[in-house]
Amino acid sequence: MEQKTLPHGLAASRPGGPGGSPGEHGAGTGLLFLREEQMRLAQDLFFFAYRDLTASADAILSELGLGRAHHRALHFVGRRPGIAVSELLALLRITKQSLARVLGELVERGYVLQARGPRDRRQRLLSLTESGRILERRLFERQRERMVSAYRDAGGTAVDGFRRVMRGVMDDETRRLLEPQEMLPPVLRRTAG
Repeated sequence: MEQKTLPHGLAASRPGGPGGSPGEHGAGTGLLFLREEQMRLAQDLFFFAYRDLTASADAILSELGLGRAHHRALHFVGRRPGIAVSELLALLRITKQSLARVLGELVERGYVLQARGPRDRRQRLLSLTESGRILERRLFERQRERMVSAYRDAGGTAVDGFRRVMRGVMDDETRRLLEPQEMLPPVLRRTAG
């Protein structure tokens, strides 16, 4: 099996060896991926992939004096226009204080709008401004380049397998957030159900 050496002596299998392309060996062949070393390699892959994917947007965020928490908020407000602050808080699983700081900066800089709920005036509904949509799109495009390249290199079977693994790592509540009904903007979700 060919090995590629990573920092600090970590080794990654190349396609064709254990952990390689499922199309070459079939999913679960020999269950080699269940060995502790393969599980640790998978953990390494998660850490390094997250680091490199986020780094591609970090330069833009840094120029603007923003961080990854701002990016996550922009992403999910963009994906769910009209999301309530309470829903965003539950989605991001961060403290109220952290979210208040992040949203305060995004609102102050003109990236996010807050509106009162139509039925409950205490409710705050969030949406991106035009500037917010442009910034969120710019960040997405930067990360999209890396994802498209990885998906293209891996092939369709691997992409499907990747999605299954990622969903399997998530808890049930998070998986439910990815259901088509849950991805609708909150206003449409309430009328569609």
